[in-house]
Amino acid sequence: MNAHLKVQPHHVERSAYLYIRQSSMRQVIENTESARRQYALRGRAVALGWRDEQIIVVDNDQGESGASAAWREGFQRLVSDVGMGRAGIVMGLEVSRLARNNADWQRLLEICALADTLILDEDGVYDPAGFNDRLLLGLKGTMSEAELHVIKARLRGGILNKARRGEFRCPLPTGLVYDHSGNVVLDPDTQVRETIIHFFETFARVGSASQTVKAFRTEGLLFPSRLHNSQTVFRPLTASTAVRVLNNPRYAGAYAYGRRHYRRTIDGKKTVRARTNDDWPACIPDAHPGYISWEQHQENLKILKANGQGYDAARASIPREGPALLQGRAVCGQCGRHFRVRYAARRGRQEAWYICDRAHTYRGDPLCQSIAGPPVDEAIGRLIAEQMTPAAVELALDVRKEIQARHEEADRLRCRAVERAQIEADLAQRRFMLVDPDNRLVADTLEGDSLPTSSRMSLSSSCRRKEPPRFTCDSKAARSRRSQP
Repeated sequence: MNAHLKVQPHHVERSAYLYIRQSSMRQVIENTESARRQYALRGRAVALGWRDEQIIVVDNDQGESGASAAWREGFQRLVSDVGMGRAGIVMGLEVSRLARNNADWQRLLEICALADTLILDEDGVYDPAGFNDRLLLGLKGTMSEAELHVIKARLRGGILNKARRGEFRCPLPTGLVYDHSGNVVLDPDTQVRETIIHFFETFARVGSASQTVKAFRTEGLLFPSRLHNSQTVFRPLTASTAVRVLNNPRYAGAYAYGRRHYRRTIDGKKTVRARTNDDWPACIPDAHPGYISWEQHQENLKILKANGQGYDAARASIPREGPALLQGRAVCGQCGRHFRVRYAARRGRQEAWYICDRAHTYRGDPLCQSIAGPPVDEAIGRLIAEQMTPAAVELALDVRKEIQARHEEADRLRCRAVERAQIEADLAQRRFMLVDPDNRLVADTLEGDSLPTSSRMSLSSSCRRKEPPRFTCDSKAARSRRSQP
């Protein structure tokens, strides 16, 4: 049927909506010819009888994918206006511009049929209320959705094929970098390497991510973190960072791809689901240098899993603060659960009690049993004293040496931080010394950056009072520069 015969006067009385979309911002910037073709559809509407002021351009979905309408505000506005009877015709260069999802496309067709709204693309004008046009538009929508699936499958297949060979380049965690040949190597920064090594050694010693964080805080150490611009900064270690590092197989020298599965929910939000090791599309141990071995990585995962089992009977927690000798180790002989330790001040001294009350706390059952701590600790102390052989004394001395080595390692890491700060200070000083002393616009900025916060505040206040800023620099180079004419 001729397009002019489908366009009726009541269609022309309403507005014409021109929907424009491109899938990514790169296409918006580079594929300018496609945008020109879409905007050129205004001429088709004018030729069909609409005035130029009646044409409403909806182009605020530029750079958005058509896979769903959840995040496309322009498409939602278009559907709303069509449902309210404001649109006489909806124009798009092709069906894929309006929707890549068959559910969204069929919803638009249904609303257009109810509101007696026409649809125009590059091939012609369609009436969704007509059976033949509705059938043709439905086929176009199905082909558009299938086309997106084929494109994704083709790209995904190429990525998976490279990933199975370990050749697909993924973003590396802090401590690993790509060299000039594209191979994964350890970070050339000595402070970064030694800090990560100290992190894994600390976790192997304390057996808990939270205790590792506390150890770093006690020792005054910072952990490296890589920003989006590939710059490495040192920040206080957090529990989430510690767990993320311990779960990352790249630190064990293994190439891993597909550890997480991303899906879109009905509201358009992205959900992340962690996969098990057997479900990873690619996992190649010993693919590149690492900070720990693959066996040590598996052992760390077992420790994390055991720490996260809550109050299971098989869980043995680490020793904590307090004088009780068997805290976190004593097991109830009746129910098999670990004892809690409670302290009470009696007769001017602190006494420990081993209490099994988890069933009472969670299910209201009677207390299993409670045992006074001093008799148990005395028995354990006698047992330890009996076992204090010369070999045990030598072992205690070895432990002391190991503790001393840990303190020396922490001191060495702190010295690395001091060296880094000294390098940054020397760099700031060299920049300042290279500035022309008469160019105060640059010199004031560099001086302000090199001063502490209190000095910067006094500098800004002096500038507001129109007073010349006062700086002191005792270096010989600075005095010689000020003495020059």
